[in-house]
Amino acid sequence: MTNRAPGDDTRAQDREDVPLDTFSVGQPASAQGNPGAIAVPEQPIAPLSSSPALAMGHSEFGDVEAPAADLIAQQAGVEPKARSQWAYARIRFFRHRMAVVSLVVLFLICLVAIFAKRVAPYAYDELDLFNTTSPPTTKDKHLFGTDLLGRDYLSRVIFGLRTSLWVAFFVAFLSTAIGTTIGSLAGYYGGAVDNLLMRFTDLILTLPGLAVLLTAATFFGNGDPLKIGLILALLLWTVIARIVRGVFLSLREKEYVEAAKASGAGDARIILRHMLPNALGPIIVNTTLIIAAAILIEAALSFLGFGIQPPNPSLGTLIDDGQGEGFEKWWLVTFPGLVIVVIALAINFIGDGLRDALDPTQRRVRA
Repeated sequence: MTNRAPGDDTRAQDREDVPLDTFSVGQPASAQGNPGAIAVPEQPIAPLSSSPALAMGHSEFGDVEAPAADLIAQQAGVEPKARSQWAYARIRFFRHRMAVVSLVVLFLICLVAIFAKRVAPYAYDELDLFNTTSPPTTKDKHLFGTDLLGRDYLSRVIFGLRTSLWVAFFVAFLSTAIGTTIGSLAGYYGGAVDNLLMRFTDLILTLPGLAVLLTAATFFGNGDPLKIGLILALLLWTVIARIVRGVFLSLREKEYVEAAKASGAGDARIILRHMLPNALGPIIVNTTLIIAAAILIEAALSFLGFGIQPPNPSLGTLIDDGQGEGFEKWWLVTFPGLVIVVIALAINFIGDGLRDALDPTQRRVRA
């Protein structure tokens, strides 16, 4: 008996057509150059996001947005360019148009404040007795007009802006440092340490803020910007302390913290190297809000006569000097007030953009 090979018709019936995806065909390493060998994935390929620019990825921090090109490159077997979480945060921030515009505006305002002596057309206290209470005009470069003593108001606003911004950034830095330290210690250690620090924080929160500010500014401020900044910082750290404590209570249960403890890392190293970098998002956002709050509070104190006093310039002092002139000399109050409003709005928009950028659960761009 002889074996007869099956005919073409039999082979055609036994043949099965298998649809193959573009990314599913490849040559396995065990094929040894055999042209008939193919590799079919054991699991189906996940569909791409419907967004043409972004798709959703996964990380230990939760779902995050990743460019669709990276996922396509992974499925095609090409290693994409590695991006950190900060890189994705930067991409999300620059998609927030109002935050970007506000950042540019605040940067320009800070440049004007830093180089006040070169930008201002006159000195802060330079008198021009022939142009007292002059309205805004291009004559002699009095673009914001002059005050009761003939001093150029644009120059006074610029120098007052420098003082107010210096106080605001000093308050933000010091209060953030105090609040982060207390909140991190309370959240990491818990127990008696947490109760002691949080009860002290609650005590500060229960104090009447305005009354304490006015009393402290009267007895300890003496109109000095540094002392006013210290008083504000010692009262504005409480909110950020509670936020950092809540973040640390969540982070101390993470696996990488337990692994660091098991490897013999000390408490200081765990807090500074492992937990604090993962809490920077809420800290940065609240720091921007403290800057805006410090500018408004300092202006209010100076307006009431308890803040920065002459000869030190400040925006609140300028408003206080001009508020008695009413609508007849409207520029004495309007221009310093507009500068304060622009700074506060810019900082709040920046904080809004930072929150959307640093929070990986955000899905929608607001502006």
